Amino acid sequence: MPAIVRITGLPCRAEPLIEPQSGTCPSCLRRHGGSPRCPPATRLAVSLPLAFALPVPHSLPPMLLSLPIVLALKMAAGLLADRLFGEVHRFHPLVGFGHWARAVEAAVRRRLGEHRLAGLVAWAIAVLPWVALALWARGLHPLAHWPVDIALLYFALGGQSLVEHAEAIATPLDAGDLDEARRRVGWIVSRDTRALDAAGVARAGTESVLENGNDAVFGALFWFLLGGGAGVLLFRLANTLDAMWGYRTPRYLHFGWAAARLDDLLNAVPARLTALTYAVLGDTRRALTCWRTQAPAWDSPNAGPVIAAGAGAIGVALGGAAVYHGQLEQRPPLGEGPPPDARAIRAAITLVRRGMLLWLTTAATLAIGIHLAGLPHA
Repeated sequence: MPAIVRITGLPCRAEPLIEPQSGTCPSCLRRHGGSPRCPPATRLAVSLPLAFALPVPHSLPPMLLSLPIVLALKMAAGLLADRLFGEVHRFHPLVGFGHWARAVEAAVRRRLGEHRLAGLVAWAIAVLPWVALALWARGLHPLAHWPVDIALLYFALGGQSLVEHAEAIATPLDAGDLDEARRRVGWIVSRDTRALDAAGVARAGTESVLENGNDAVFGALFWFLLGGGAGVLLFRLANTLDAMWGYRTPRYLHFGWAAARLDDLLNAVPARLTALTYAVLGDTRRALTCWRTQAPAWDSPNAGPVIAAGAGAIGVALGGAAVYHGQLEQRPPLGEGPPPDARAIRAAITLVRRGMLLWLTTAATLAIGIHLAGLPHA
């Protein structure tokens, strides 16, 4: 009888006992050389006559099945996909989610009104079913978590899209085409851009790049490392609802309260890690000083540290007056240095890109270190 060598990558999932008559595992219908139990992950089973089965010892744990290594590989794949393919232009899941959220909002408002509890119920209906669906999809197959997690991370990341939108502002600004620069910056900010001068356009663009570095990149990476595909989906959908409902306008003052507070909660740690990332990669002393002294005066508890540290890191003055929803807001100054121009926008882009590389390198280093330290495997 010829020898058949089989490398078993995963354990059998049902009853481990071998059927005595056939020597076949009832759960995976494979012969395992007469072993009394299905082999655990990575055992090498050599199917010879039953008396000569030779299992490989258990002392060779596979590096690629280490949970930290798996997360680092998925993170690298998601970042690479974002860099290569950028934003999905047709049938983007977040566009579909926006339609779903508007339908949920309309239905909840009809039944429950506009108060805070109604907004919380709407948030739960809009977000939690999709998170549950992601968890269910990961369990469809022992390897389903790979494509599900990578796809969800790719859809949640907006690094390449952020770079493209920022360059679309910097290029006409450099060329002196202020009208086009205003039009482009209006795509990524909520303030009124029609009357902005060149410095105002550059200020809006730079602030948006720094703030969205957290929302579209580092916050997503943080929740992915913490909760996999379901974690990054929860974060991205909550962030999207904050962008839709989290305004202090008459329509959303009460209804959008839950969306704004939950986004603040989910962003609390990532925002400070983003600010620290900017400080490490730029002028560290100035970034930390701006963070400590200027961020507490900013209206947003998470955007303040991010923009203050980023502005200090690249040495530019941000903040100041801006028009939102027809009302002039006097915002505290952030950062130190000259007024921003197109170079400041590109400096912010560089900061975000270097930050992505730093996060990936750190995650990979920690994953290898944790694996070598002998912590449990996935």
